[in-house]
Amino acid sequence: MIDQTKDDTSIIRDKQSFFFGLVSGVAIVSLLGFILNATGQTNLRPVAVDDKGANNQPTQPAKKVAAGERVKIDSSDKDHFRGNKNAKVTIIEFSDMQCPYCSRYHETMKQVMQAYPNDVKWVFKHFPLSSMHPYAKKAAEATECAGDQNKFWELTDMFYSNQTQLSDDFIKSAAAELKLDMGKFNDCLTKGKYTAKVDADMEYGKRFGVQGTPGSFINGISIPGAVSFADLDQTIKEELAK
Repeated sequence: MIDQTKDDTSIIRDKQSFFFGLVSGVAIVSLLGFILNATGQTNLRPVAVDDKGANNQPTQPAKKVAAGERVKIDSSDKDHFRGNKNAKVTIIEFSDMQCPYCSRYHETMKQVMQAYPNDVKWVFKHFPLSSMHPYAKKAAEATECAGDQNKFWELTDMFYSNQTQLSDDFIKSAAAELKLDMGKFNDCLTKGKYTAKVDADMEYGKRFGVQGTPGSFINGISIPGAVSFADLDQTIKEELAK
């Protein structure tokens, strides 16, 4: 029979071994944490960028931006816009081609441009919510392909006016109705020429707290949702008065 008892010296020795092992483990974890904090990095892998300039790193968490908060957000030369290029007021909109609220807001923005043709620049960026709207991303890419033939806004207007009909067939029939070169259009869409651009727009919007559509910024002031013309008009007037 094996004796299950231990003398006092053995017990003390075991406790000392356990305590030493615990302290050593904590020290090692603390040292690793110090090294990571000193370098300022928790992931030392280089940023992956494809040949179209799309960042393949995991999406950063959306920044929390309150309605009415002003942020520094910019447009690029690759963005499509309506209005005066040098207007005092710039409205940057993130939109989804299949979002019903965006369709309504699209008409509101056209009303804004009628009221302020020289004072407002309307910049359009894509934010397709593909999990809810299966044709939103393809429609977004299609408008960019149409842009190669100077028909971005014409196809965009058609998609919003016929939003419930969006499908693969409708996208092509709408392009044909605009008398686009269908060979060039189909090649552009099939090869995903503008997939990276649409993705980049969406990632840019997330950086400034855009989570739903439409999401707009008037001279950097966050305006979430399909607000009314009166609300936009008030903010525009305030910006023009500065």
